[in-house]
Amino acid sequence: MLDDVHAHSGAVYLLAPNEPTLVMAVMAGLPRAFAAPWERVGLQAPVPVAQALRQRRLIWVSGEEEMARRFPRIAMVLPYPFALAAVPVATPGQEYGAVFVTWPGSHPPELSDWERDHLTAACDRLALRLERAAEESHQLLPETDLLAPAAAATVAGTLGTVEAARMLARLPYGMCSLDLHGRVTFANTATAELLGVPVGDLLGSQLWTSVPWLNDPVYEDRYRGALISQQVTSFVALRPPSCWLSFRLHPSTNGLSVRITRAEPAARAEQPPTQRAEDAPASRLVTMSHVLNLAGALTEAASVQDVIELVADDLAPAVGSQALVVYGSHGDRLDLLGQRGYPDPSVVERFDGTPLSAPLPGTRALTTGVPAFIESRQHLERLYPAGHATPDGMAAWAYLPLIASGRPVGVCVLGYAEPHSFPADERAVLTSLSGLIAQALERARLYDAKHQLAHGLQAALLPHSLPMLPGLQAAARYLPATQGMEIGGDFYDLVSTTGEATAVIGDVQGHNVTAAGLMGQVRTAVRAYTTVGQPPEEVMRSTNRLLMDLGTDLFVSCLYLRIGCATGRAVLARAGHPPPLLRGPDGQVTVLDLPGGPLLGIDTDATYPTTEIDLDAGSVLALYTDGLIESPDTDLEDALSSLAGRLATAGARPLDQLADSLVHHDRRTQQRADDVALLLLRPE
Repeated sequence: MLDDVHAHSGAVYLLAPNEPTLVMAVMAGLPRAFAAPWERVGLQAPVPVAQALRQRRLIWVSGEEEMARRFPRIAMVLPYPFALAAVPVATPGQEYGAVFVTWPGSHPPELSDWERDHLTAACDRLALRLERAAEESHQLLPETDLLAPAAAATVAGTLGTVEAARMLARLPYGMCSLDLHGRVTFANTATAELLGVPVGDLLGSQLWTSVPWLNDPVYEDRYRGALISQQVTSFVALRPPSCWLSFRLHPSTNGLSVRITRAEPAARAEQPPTQRAEDAPASRLVTMSHVLNLAGALTEAASVQDVIELVADDLAPAVGSQALVVYGSHGDRLDLLGQRGYPDPSVVERFDGTPLSAPLPGTRALTTGVPAFIESRQHLERLYPAGHATPDGMAAWAYLPLIASGRPVGVCVLGYAEPHSFPADERAVLTSLSGLIAQALERARLYDAKHQLAHGLQAALLPHSLPMLPGLQAAARYLPATQGMEIGGDFYDLVSTTGEATAVIGDVQGHNVTAAGLMGQVRTAVRAYTTVGQPPEEVMRSTNRLLMDLGTDLFVSCLYLRIGCATGRAVLARAGHPPPLLRGPDGQVTVLDLPGGPLLGIDTDATYPTTEIDLDAGSVLALYTDGLIESPDTDLEDALSSLAGRLATAGARPLDQLADSLVHHDRRTQQRADDVALLLLRPE
């Protein structure tokens, strides 16, 4: 497949049995370490191979900028210019996995038709072979990753191997060759002299491990960038104490040629300060890539459930875990926050409310802040004899304390279906990642608390239900803004008075706690002025004067109407509010562009003229706030016309169904910068 489309790397993923996870079966063209964070990928993860299988279509990413825009987690770990295509491996009745292939950054921005056809046909053939293998009960055997063969003796065929080596030895600058894993396969004498390491110590080892002052992930990153992008890459490094060297990497599909020279003064000035060799970090980029991948994912988490889902989709598949539980603490007891991977949730719910003093690995990790890695059931029984009857069906566990701001906030438990050893580097990675999870969890719990408080306040300020009025049907909807605190100043009310019904809808400027508090005062004032019998224009004037007396900097739009239940005659007053829509019994919709006064809270002496209209039986009057029709990318007139069209089409439905269709009509209403209120009235 790679040869057909002239790609230089790729991988095949297969669905893991009985779990929604894609597992890398074989990689070609580059070392598997390049894709370490994505060796196991949850089906819901925002990565191209998972999306290709979910949507059953080819996913094309043209380059570095598009990768950063559509798949920022991958771009954070691999910020190099390369193009990628991901293709599902599936038959009409069965999904098997997905494939990705990559090209250098020089690939055209569009995938050609013949490339698309070759990729799709190859994956279709693979799916048919997998289907046939399953039908014939053939087991899929492990396959060795396919790296490009070592460079053939092109130079040797021209000059002879010995003469080629002599030629390179005579050069005044260093020349060395690296394979795809970064190991030195050849180095001339000048290389050894410039690096200060004998040729024998260089051969067979990675350059950044055999040369102490190159033991920095920054330099390994240049090697990775050159191989993935297939573009010449260079960097300058300081050989202690004061010798600056320039490295120029020339990549191909089977390795890199590196030219090493003494750096010019200008190049030295441009190079950022480098750590001293004795301070160089020992971490490898494989470890860093896992950390960067999860860190990027956790920045998107807003709630506790978001954190749990991201850890389940990103961390658990990467480390081979089949189950996940996250506990917090409430008082002196465990508080179950969420779980994934357990078909029967009761196996972990039984620990909810367990005292922190109980002799269990989870409580010990939470209270002491010390992780526990239990490699088998026998290991668990040896450490915790009283708790050997674990009901969760797992065979190994990692208990990771979640420590934020110096204190444990919870514990993350990773479960493994088979016994699992935890080597030192894996323990270090898991411990590092637990710190990121803890910080995200602490933020999420604060957000959830704020979210619950905001929604409780909003619910308390709006009517719990609408009154049942003779001769008048009513339905209302409120949607908070999806940005900020998800609380706002939109309000509505319906009040029954003697022989009449009064309806009001309004919008306090802003969508925060201040706006919500003022909204409660305005709604209460309108209801009070209505109850004492003030006419509509006077209700508006009294509410306006109240706002002026309060000295608030916020303004309020409002639409107020009073309907005679027996006559169907309505009197309306408007203060800077969007015009209501009236759908007649014949289905025709009219925009009632009523005369009115300014927003409430601007002018103490403002007046609010009224308009009388007749509401025929079966008509629908729609009152709404501007969040229903306004958006940055939509013309207001077009949005109002669209709302009128939807009302005309669906206006004969029961009011509750009609209200739902009007507020959930398209994707724009699912991502709202402003809150939305809607009140529908239908005379009988």
